[in-house]
Amino acid sequence: MLEKGREKLPYSIGEAERGCDIFSGRWVWDEARPLYEEDDCPYIPAQLTCQKNGRPDKEYQHWRWQPHGCSLPSFNATLMLETLRGKRMMFIGDSLNRGQFISLVCLLHKVIPDHAKSMVLADSKRIFTAKEYNVTIEYYWAPFLLESNSDNAIIHRVTDRIVRNGSIDKHGQRWKGADIIVFNTYLWWMSGDNFKILRGSFDDKIKDIAMVPTEEAYRMAMRTMLGWIKQNMDPKKTRVFFSSMSPSHEKSKEWGGDRNGNCYKETMLIEDPTYWGSNTRRNIMQAIGEMFSESNIPITFLNITQLSSYRKDAHTTIYKKQWVPLTPEQIANPISYADCVHWCLPDPLYDLHLNLCLSEFVSNFSGDNDRGLLVFVIGVELSRSTSGVPCNYQMPT
Repeated sequence: MLEKGREKLPYSIGEAERGCDIFSGRWVWDEARPLYEEDDCPYIPAQLTCQKNGRPDKEYQHWRWQPHGCSLPSFNATLMLETLRGKRMMFIGDSLNRGQFISLVCLLHKVIPDHAKSMVLADSKRIFTAKEYNVTIEYYWAPFLLESNSDNAIIHRVTDRIVRNGSIDKHGQRWKGADIIVFNTYLWWMSGDNFKILRGSFDDKIKDIAMVPTEEAYRMAMRTMLGWIKQNMDPKKTRVFFSSMSPSHEKSKEWGGDRNGNCYKETMLIEDPTYWGSNTRRNIMQAIGEMFSESNIPITFLNITQLSSYRKDAHTTIYKKQWVPLTPEQIANPISYADCVHWCLPDPLYDLHLNLCLSEFVSNFSGDNDRGLLVFVIGVELSRSTSGVPCNYQMPT
């Protein structure tokens, strides 16, 4: 019999403690990490294979998130697949959500025989299938969630970004039928204080484009997303998550480092529990909190921002595939091209983000499989958000 206040999770070894704020805690050293090796997973894109691209250290792989006052159970891939049997899970958003998708696939694929799994790339989608479990896990490229001029999954490096007002149906029609959706959108909006919004169609010869404050444009996207969820997702049968912004580490002076540096050559964590980088906009965090709190649409907010902000050591920096040949000037100054946005794989951050996303899914589903399905973030049940109020949401001060 389980102790009062604890619950067995169907995808983990161990028990989860109810009522624990798993977003509040600290990073602790763990020799048992990482949960898999880079060479063990053939699905990691070359942009995230830091070891293959020459990163000399591996300490960043050995940290584990430890919430204050409780522990996260250990992940079990076989039990997770059984939990997801017959379900379709989607990660929708930008390349940071793609990293989440790849991390989950890497955790699961090693227990699936080669003949019983497949990975298909089709336009904006990547689809991983565990055939014996009738499980599909998908990633869909939509950096703004709405229709934009950056929707090509391969060629999307445009500096003059434009989003079409309220236009979620172009993408949304391909999300219908999902049982679990994890949304994210943030980084691509952060191109300045104002943003171009298209009124009308991209096919119009004369385009009606308005410049609006970025926060206003972002709120428009959130309203549109919430409206799509209300119209298309049955809260009795599905679960929806929204992941907060993943922080970047572009200015080492903000954590007491060199005034001209960034995350390049950083191997230690930020120890200040109040650290909040300038590239993470508080007004956007505030907008998310307000809109989700005011909504009656069931969506769980995954507040990964603060705990991720301590990990200046875990970015890909220069240890990634470069799509454009480096100039002699860049080669002479690695700081100039270090990627301080994306994270290496394997890395405890992606694993943890999943833990914070998959752990909240104990819900009764009707249908062919009349059983509880748990959305897991690799380990612990979060307090349920049934009224649209962000799960364990706390505004940074």
